[in-house]
Amino acid sequence: MLTVFTFGDSVLDCGHYNRYGVSPGELLVRNRDDLFPEFRGQDLSTLGGGRLEQLAQDGGTVNSLPRQLRGVKSHGPAVALVSVGGNDLLQGLLLDAGPGFEEFRRKLSAFLTALPIRPVLIANVYDPTVGDDRHNFTGVPVERARGNHQRMNNLIAELASEHGVLVDLHRHFLEGDASWFTSTIEPSLRGASEVRRCFWRELVKLRPAGVEAAP
Repeated sequence: MLTVFTFGDSVLDCGHYNRYGVSPGELLVRNRDDLFPEFRGQDLSTLGGGRLEQLAQDGGTVNSLPRQLRGVKSHGPAVALVSVGGNDLLQGLLLDAGPGFEEFRRKLSAFLTALPIRPVLIANVYDPTVGDDRHNFTGVPVERARGNHQRMNNLIAELASEHGVLVDLHRHFLEGDASWFTSTIEPSLRGASEVRRCFWRELVKLRPAGVEAAP
């Protein structure tokens, strides 16, 4: 049985944004076949079982990670899912010229180094405007916002290459639409499943041969 630990923000703690209370981690452990029939048989329950330790919290930032890590110990087969950076961007890094990103890198690197769980799957930050500049909601000039968003994702990719596996939410969510989001930036019910899809694609590579991810 694999234990799935989640850390970070509302990308992984989004159950209260849909009426079914569904989060990506829960779907990884056991799919809701009634809601997402294409994932029937594609969950940890088909691979010998799984359990969820939901430590990610809506509103989480890089400063929240040490608190979420308290008391966590490696015990048995486990995987860590991490999603962080979106709130940090919205709380100032969209405008940052450099020092803030260096501090973010230092703190995220320290968390990943201290994390006693391997493997670790680290998501980058998606774009809730799906690439449409007309929907810029940040109050930050588009070029500046997009430049720092890319800077964040480059930083996350570098740390993922050192500590684990990158989960490219950004690329996948550019294929989506407004139905994948609620409250402007949060994953909707469909969005929660699409987050699950991205993590499952990477997680399944760590599981026995013959297990196939959904398209």
